[in-house]
Amino acid sequence: MDTDTEKLSTYSFEMGPIRPPSEGGSYSLLIRVTRNCPWGRCKFCYGFPFNHEKFQLRPVQEVKKDIQTAKAISEGIKSMSWKLGYGGQINEIVGTVVQNNPSLSMNHSFVIVFNWLFSGAHTAFLQDADSLITKTPQLVEAIKYLKETFPTLERVTTYARAKTIYRKTPEELKDLRAAGLTRLHVGLETGDDELLKYVEKGVTAEEQIIAGRKAKAAGLELSEYVMPGLGGRIRAEQHAKNTARVLNEINPDFVRLRPFVPRPETPLYDEYQTGEFQLSSAHERLMELRTLISNLNVTSRICFDHFMNSWHKSSHDLLFRQDYDGYKFPEEKDTVLALIEEGLTVDESKHIDAAQMVNMRNL
Repeated sequence: MDTDTEKLSTYSFEMGPIRPPSEGGSYSLLIRVTRNCPWGRCKFCYGFPFNHEKFQLRPVQEVKKDIQTAKAISEGIKSMSWKLGYGGQINEIVGTVVQNNPSLSMNHSFVIVFNWLFSGAHTAFLQDADSLITKTPQLVEAIKYLKETFPTLERVTTYARAKTIYRKTPEELKDLRAAGLTRLHVGLETGDDELLKYVEKGVTAEEQIIAGRKAKAAGLELSEYVMPGLGGRIRAEQHAKNTARVLNEINPDFVRLRPFVPRPETPLYDEYQTGEFQLSSAHERLMELRTLISNLNVTSRICFDHFMNSWHKSSHDLLFRQDYDGYKFPEEKDTVLALIEEGLTVDESKHIDAAQMVNMRNL
């Protein structure tokens, strides 16, 4: 057992630091297809490591080698389970063995694969910020190899820029879906063209609509991320109304809310510090959210699955559920609107607003 453990502790494959919370919660296997972000100009993005590291495409053979290493780790863990008498099952007892062995518990690659197996080995996430920028044949090859190597995979997801999807042909997107890609996570942020230009997102509202529709037409699930508060006090209403318009045109599977908080070392943080950008208050953001939700006509799931959705009820409980499936629209639209109204009756000091979060980040 000691020899096997020592061998396992030497295995490692490359991973980046970023993945969506929904992929972390399901303990997705992380396979790095690209390094960092090919755009890196968004004024709100603190870019760890995206703004400080060069973007790189990883050769498909390099990616496949990492998949092979992940396979070797998974087989080693199953072998450990058999030797412990658990028939290849990954249970709490096997987990205790891992935790008590520093050479394994400090190996990030081993821990990722172990958690993935323990959770059922059903999901994988392709890193980093825009895997779809890889040439389609190479990405198809990598995805097919991943699915062949791990036949238990049911969901394979990745981040993608709307501009990159926009530039893909419908046939390319269908090829990716056929290879095994199932879901795209896309940073919509806003559907307002003035605000998109202001934050240097590098895409127009119309391009976002076309990209979203193309992804859906190819059979891909779509998670669109929206930033309440990104327009500050000046652009709040246009941000909400135009974002609702774009989402209505796309009708994504998920809309995930990520309230804007200025991050140090970003242009928008500097503008916040000088007063050029004025943060909206907790109640103002709820009113902006009310405008967004009121104007939504989608069959999406609206998700508040992030700690930055920090509004509270008078009972001090969180205002919105923070699960990954969210609220189903239109069935639960009135429920969300009622929660917003409830949040507006709570004293603003009971909510954690964006300015407080900025201060907490600087502690």
